[in-house]
Amino acid sequence: MKSLPVLAALLFALMVLVLAPTSAGAFGLSGIGARIGEVDPDGADGAFTIGGHFELEQSGTRLHLQPGVMYWSSGGIHDFNPNLDVMYHFNPASRVSPYVGGGVGGHFYSIDLPGPNDTHSDLGANFFGGVLVPSGSLRLFGEGRYVATDRSQFMITGGVTMPFGHH
Repeated sequence: MKSLPVLAALLFALMVLVLAPTSAGAFGLSGIGARIGEVDPDGADGAFTIGGHFELEQSGTRLHLQPGVMYWSSGGIHDFNPNLDVMYHFNPASRVSPYVGGGVGGHFYSIDLPGPNDTHSDLGANFFGGVLVPSGSLRLFGEGRYVATDRSQFMITGGVTMPFGHH
């Protein structure tokens, strides 16, 4: 499988980002989260999607790095999607805030066939926007996302981020 080295490299890069020591001005781990939603991929029926993400931010900014992963399956087509997004929120984290972002993601598709399964991968661009809602010690979010790839996707998701410390 040609996509296995790419996946291993993306996962290694994610581990380095998360575990690397932080210094003043660097991005540090500030939260972890999960999402669920509905995806409408080209060439497949709508599907349920699940995912998770880490949140890294630079102290004193509203810019966040969000390495994460999403997965969906519909009609015998499956997509495992590690991605790296950059998100900017317009208001302080303590207030309801709209946000926008973009990033890149690897898409590792498998298609169930009567014989051997078909697998392929490609790189896509992520474009998204939504709203953050602080709720006690959690941040809730709702998001619309478009993924430009060989199998373009539109999705609506919602989720939660559990912040750590005070970045």
